[in-house]
Amino acid sequence: MPLPRCVILDDYQQAALSSADWSGLQDRLRVEALHDHLPREALAEAIGDAEVVVAMRERTPFDAAMLARLPALKLLVTTGMVNAAIDMPAAAARGITICGTPSVPNPTPELSWGLLLALARKIPQEHANLRAGGHWQNSLGFDLARKTIGIIGLGRIGQVMARYARAFDMSVLAWSPNLTQDRCEAAGARLAPSLDALLAEADVVTVHMVLAPSTRGLIGAREIGLMKPGALLVNTSRGPLVDAAALQAALRDGRIGGAALDVFEEEPLPADSPWRSLPNLVATPHLGYVTERNYRMYYRGAVEAIDGWLRGNPVRVLAAPG
Repeated sequence: MPLPRCVILDDYQQAALSSADWSGLQDRLRVEALHDHLPREALAEAIGDAEVVVAMRERTPFDAAMLARLPALKLLVTTGMVNAAIDMPAAAARGITICGTPSVPNPTPELSWGLLLALARKIPQEHANLRAGGHWQNSLGFDLARKTIGIIGLGRIGQVMARYARAFDMSVLAWSPNLTQDRCEAAGARLAPSLDALLAEADVVTVHMVLAPSTRGLIGAREIGLMKPGALLVNTSRGPLVDAAALQAALRDGRIGGAALDVFEEEPLPADSPWRSLPNLVATPHLGYVTERNYRMYYRGAVEAIDGWLRGNPVRVLAAPG
């Protein structure tokens, strides 16, 4: 009788099997990794009769309809401890256990600051021009020192961004709906009286909010219109926090200084996406969490979760059959 299947999804870098020791599972499961992002129909077929699935972050939606197409699924492991793309109640109702994995906090703020530096100093354009043998020096950089950074969301990542900003001699302004003066002071930030006030004052705006119905489209055309003409916008949290059409129009018209994005509403981006050709944009393909150390944490945690579940003692349970 064949062993049950375990399918690892969206292993784009083919790193899943080398980032952890899966050998302890080989006599109990057949482990296979899918390296391409599959459309919904093809995905359900590829998972097929797998009893265990390992999902990379929120790349793949597991809503009630998708879960209904996977009757053999018993364990769904998500990398990290939060995954808004999984319908937890629907999974529990179908007898599926959801487990998470450990992660490290530094990769996303590090990338966020790297994107800001690349945008401010026009590093991608100057690098490409140098490689092509073009004119020596083409741009004037945007100084960060003595400028104001507006941090929307002063949680775990936002607090790290505040530390980076202070190291660059920036003034730190922060806002979120429930942010307190005490939390701001602890992070070395000033509390903005409102989102509008932050947008109007900041030279750099960086978004670090959780995507929810109340935050979808948080930054729209009106909000972008409040920003300074030369201001820079950074979003490494979730694409739909910023209205795509509004930001694209602002970049095309030069209404702000530029944007740096790591996240988009549709991922991977279609080949004809406007994001691929807009001016004053630095963009990366959702790399915020993609580091060697984080992947080791993810996949070692996945192995632990699968082993615990097989032994009848699941760990880091996010949803249990009910």
